[in-house]
Amino acid sequence: MQVEGARQLRATLKKAGLDVQDLKDAHRKVAEQVAHDALPDTPRRSGDLARSLRPAGTQTAAIVRAGRKAVPYAAAIHWGSPRQHIKPQPWIYNAAQRTQNTWTGTYLAALETIIDAIEGVPTP
Repeated sequence: MQVEGARQLRATLKKAGLDVQDLKDAHRKVAEQVAHDALPDTPRRSGDLARSLRPAGTQTAAIVRAGRKAVPYAAAIHWGSPRQHIKPQPWIYNAAQRTQNTWTGTYLAALETIIDAIEGVPTP
């Protein structure tokens, strides 16, 4: 999922002398919402895949990671792997779609806070 105008917003924040930390926090909250919703649908055999879900937020994106060195099969399970005869089970992607109304509200609230801060900054 991609938010249109996010790059321009970050540039505007920088020009206004504001920190993009607000957007980073919003991205983290969105990732947490998606990861929380995805957890019950995570395919399970040993439980390692479910325990590997990690939400994160950067200045530019909300990220839900699955897998690590000990769980290298996460991407193959999520997106599928025809060569290995693994059908896709996009539980994280589905959770992002299901929770779109919730995380859209999170973004809108963060953007309103940012816009209010920008409007309060005097123009040169």
